[in-house]
Amino acid sequence: MAWLLILVLVFAVSQATADEEPYIGVNIGTDLSIMPHPTQVVALLKAQQIRHIRLYDADRGMLVALANSGIRVMVSIPNEQLLGIGQSNSTAANWVSRNIVAHYPATNITAICVGSEVLTTLPNAARILVNAMKFVHSALVASNLDNQIKVSSPLASSIILDSFPPSQAFFNRSWNPVLVPMLNFLQSTGSYLMLNIYPYYDYMQSNGVIPLDYALFKPLSPTKEAVDANTLVHYSNVFDAMVDATYFAMAFLNFTNIPVIVTETGWPSQGDSNEPDATMENSNTYNSNLIRHVMNKTGTPKRPGIAVSTYIYELYNEDLKPGPISEKNWGLFDANGDPIYILRLTDSGSLLANDTTNQTYCTAKEGADPKMLQAALDWACGPGKVDCSSLLQGKPCYEPDNVIAHATYAFDTYYHRMGKTSDACDFNGVADITTTDPSHGSCIFPGSLGRNGTMVNITAPSMNSTSSDSPGRNIYGRGGFGSMLLVIKVMVWSLILLEGGGMFQQFELRKF
Repeated sequence: MAWLLILVLVFAVSQATADEEPYIGVNIGTDLSIMPHPTQVVALLKAQQIRHIRLYDADRGMLVALANSGIRVMVSIPNEQLLGIGQSNSTAANWVSRNIVAHYPATNITAICVGSEVLTTLPNAARILVNAMKFVHSALVASNLDNQIKVSSPLASSIILDSFPPSQAFFNRSWNPVLVPMLNFLQSTGSYLMLNIYPYYDYMQSNGVIPLDYALFKPLSPTKEAVDANTLVHYSNVFDAMVDATYFAMAFLNFTNIPVIVTETGWPSQGDSNEPDATMENSNTYNSNLIRHVMNKTGTPKRPGIAVSTYIYELYNEDLKPGPISEKNWGLFDANGDPIYILRLTDSGSLLANDTTNQTYCTAKEGADPKMLQAALDWACGPGKVDCSSLLQGKPCYEPDNVIAHATYAFDTYYHRMGKTSDACDFNGVADITTTDPSHGSCIFPGSLGRNGTMVNITAPSMNSTSSDSPGRNIYGRGGFGSMLLVIKVMVWSLILLEGGGMFQQFELRKF
């Protein structure tokens, strides 16, 4: 069968590509009423440990500000400049001289995007797209920069027809006269196919066929995963299915060693009334899951472990963008550099730990099971060695006397003690990181701007530790009868949780 041949071809990708380290980059748009100065942009990138960016032009101010920053930069030739460059070798050479040679190597330019989604947004220019790419590449060769700087052109994923099942995917054949020469160029120059993937739009346009969880990278049971009937491969998210569909579509045209880089993807944090799923929660979920997926070197079902480096759309909300409200709300930060939300990341190092004020707190999750909260509170004030004396009656944080308020204090104290890592604010799913200071009255939380004390000098154990042989503090004071009360209380909760279906065992085996 034809799909079997294509499947074999898809696996014939060079080992060098498989060995590349995956990375997350960010797109930087400029449709803001108050665009931050380039030096402010670079400062934000450095603070967020963002090492890869894509510009939609080759702005001189940005390229100068990025000099000696170590940040790897994709620059772009805007669509409106494409006709001139695609019709004149000298125009392309002048563009490269002015925008690349003048800044490299101080500014670490790694790629040039020739236009963006030209086939679908500017089809009249499609006939000269490959010429433009070749002219730009020739100028790089003349400057001896062709090995350091790659040339490609981002494509919209909509040019792939019948993208599911991936094994049957193929490019819109009407574009083959452009795509085949383009793929030949990418293959011969060692470049990559740039692809823009937007599961948000796929979900919105599917009329309920695509489940929201499938679009958001949320965990799915095997019975809810999409199955490619030809390969029997399971897909748990739109993103992976589209990447694999792209590889199959290239293999259908006999191109098997061109890697894919996703140049745009994301999810809006706000939308019009007819865009109910453009929410801050969904945007956070998508981008957080995406980052983990890429940085964990997961790969795709048909290319496991092979990096799919990706650029998030985008750094800033762009308030001047035309169209619906969602168009203005794809950013991770506002124009002041404040995070739109705090990404929920673990195991991604300091990349995009996007609390620019460094004021984050760990609070009890709204709607959490009170029994789960109480068990987590008991752990924090016991084996977690949080000083919970402020929660005693008559102390500053006793009121309000409820499990949510007391758990929030204990969770936040532990979170700050552990260096504010994401996994220090999980507590088996009953806690969340927030930028809202939960301090109230005379109850000042750790990390609050109103706090002048220091953290208690006790080494906290990891959350899955059951050790209690170091001198910790707890809600009942130090040792004696108070410690006995704590032990009895934990034992009672252990019995309750055991009778409730083994939940206590889950607490013991899994990090909070």
